[in-house]
Amino acid sequence: MKLGIVGLPNVGKSTLFNSITKAGAECANYPFCTIEPNVGVVPIPDKRLIELTKLYNSEKTTYATIEFVDIAGLVKGASKGEGLGNQFLANIRETDAIVHVVRCFDDSNIIHVDGSIDPLRDIEVINMELIFADLETLEKRLSKVKHQMNNDKEAKVEYEVLEKLKAHLESGKLAVSFEANEDDYKFIKDLNLLTSKKVIYACNVGESDIADDGANNEYVKKVRGYAKDHDSEVFVLCAKVEEDIASLDDAEKEEFLKELGINESGLDKLIKACYRLLNLMSFLTAGEKESRAWTISIGTKAPQAAGKIHTDFEKGFIKAEVINYKDLLDCGSLAKAKEKGLVRIEGKDYVVKDGDVMLFRFNV
Repeated sequence: MKLGIVGLPNVGKSTLFNSITKAGAECANYPFCTIEPNVGVVPIPDKRLIELTKLYNSEKTTYATIEFVDIAGLVKGASKGEGLGNQFLANIRETDAIVHVVRCFDDSNIIHVDGSIDPLRDIEVINMELIFADLETLEKRLSKVKHQMNNDKEAKVEYEVLEKLKAHLESGKLAVSFEANEDDYKFIKDLNLLTSKKVIYACNVGESDIADDGANNEYVKKVRGYAKDHDSEVFVLCAKVEEDIASLDDAEKEEFLKELGINESGLDKLIKACYRLLNLMSFLTAGEKESRAWTISIGTKAPQAAGKIHTDFEKGFIKAEVINYKDLLDCGSLAKAKEKGLVRIEGKDYVVKDGDVMLFRFNV
């Protein structure tokens, strides 16, 4: 799973990236501090894996991961060469979703690139720059398809679809809201348009607003209203607090969060929001050599889940032994779980559930 982090300069993007990835990205109180795209890979915390590792005395524990790409802050006019961010938009074209960091706190000591705090204006600025970048991509594709139209009926159809999409973008709308049937969508999918990606809004608030999850923060209320209208996810965090958390071990982190009156870190909230937005879940594998989490889409069937481990597993899928991880832990061993009849044999039509511990049988 890969997420691109965007936002205006100085909204806390790099502080957040630095905190959740511990990658040491440079952070400072001036615009365009990030001049190279930063990339960091973060393991997704999963207590189920810890318990399975103990149960099997596994040599290795492998968590599912998220890769974050942090690019330079975008500003109004980025598509025309203003600032630095548009140079790096290509770095987030391959991401699964976008995390848009929005400043939702007042602090005269921290410069805002536009001189005032207005999260909806900030969101609109970023959206327009992403639209302009997509229009540039679209123009290049249209030019290429136009030369193929005389002798290719499908090229004519593609050209018509892309012309409609272009008009949609030029009206200030995002590609994600463009309505297209399955046949037409195939022409759009491969373009990897930035505005076709789902968005998670990260409301960066002051420390005093995190205990109530920004419930009384007027800026956060506006972002939540906007996100609801645009089928997006929102979570509230304080980038400065995340920075403090990053240096703590698990026990210290738990105590620190308790003192602040919150149950989970910004990273925990982000992971949950990402899984909801992208319709994801995890199944597990466990044994003496390794206990591991695998991320799949909700609704994935057993052979395709097996294919996440190795393509041969999917090609030669025979069956899967399945047990819910909690039932396995309660029994204390797979052998006892089998004695109680809790281990099921499932075939090709089985839809995998979150928390399933699976062993695949295959023959190639």
